[in-house]
Amino acid sequence: MKGFQESPIKPSFRTFMRASLVCTMFAALVSAPVRNEVISSSAIGFVLQHSAEVAATPANAYRVAVRDIGRWWDKGHTYSGHSANPRLEAKAGGCLCERLDRGGSVQHLEVVYVQPGQTLRLIGGLGPLQELAAQGALTWQFKALDGDRTRITWTYRVTGVDAATSASLAPAVDQVIGTQIARLGGFIGTEKP
Repeated sequence: MKGFQESPIKPSFRTFMRASLVCTMFAALVSAPVRNEVISSSAIGFVLQHSAEVAATPANAYRVAVRDIGRWWDKGHTYSGHSANPRLEAKAGGCLCERLDRGGSVQHLEVVYVQPGQTLRLIGGLGPLQELAAQGALTWQFKALDGDRTRITWTYRVTGVDAATSASLAPAVDQVIGTQIARLGGFIGTEKP
C-alpha cells in the first residue's frame, strides 16, 4: 500500500506509522460518530474494533460500502497510490483486490462470507501484515438503529505475529482501520443511496 511502502513489495514500518498519523488526524475531522478500540493484544496477535453510525438503512450502507469502495478508500493505503484502483467483489471467493501499474495486481483480502445488508467477512493480512505472513479476519457488520440509521462495525482479528510485532503493529493497524471506516461513514453521510 503506497502509504505503507518504500517499494511496491516491502512496506516500511516508518512509512506505515507516518501514514497512520495522517489517518488519525483525518478521522478526527470526519463527522460520522466513530468508536475505535484495540480490544486485545497478545503474544500471538491482536483484535481491533471500530464502528461508525450513518444515516442510511443497513441495505443502503452495505451497498454503498461495497459498490463505491474506490470513492471512499484512502489512496494512502493502496499500493498504486490511486483509490480508484481497489475493487471489492462481494461474493465467497471474491476479493478486495487492487490494479497496479503495468498489469500488476495485489489481493489485499479474500471474501469468505457474505450476507448482503448484514455481514461481510474477509480474510488476509493488510499492508505489512501480508509480508509477515500474518493472517486476519476482517468482519464488517451492518446493524439497524432507530430512524433509518445503521451502525457499521469492523472487527479485525489478526494472528501469526510475535509479541514484539503485535505490540508495535496493533496501534498502527488500528489507526488505518479506523481511518477507513471513518472515511466510509463520511462518504455514506454525503452519498445519496
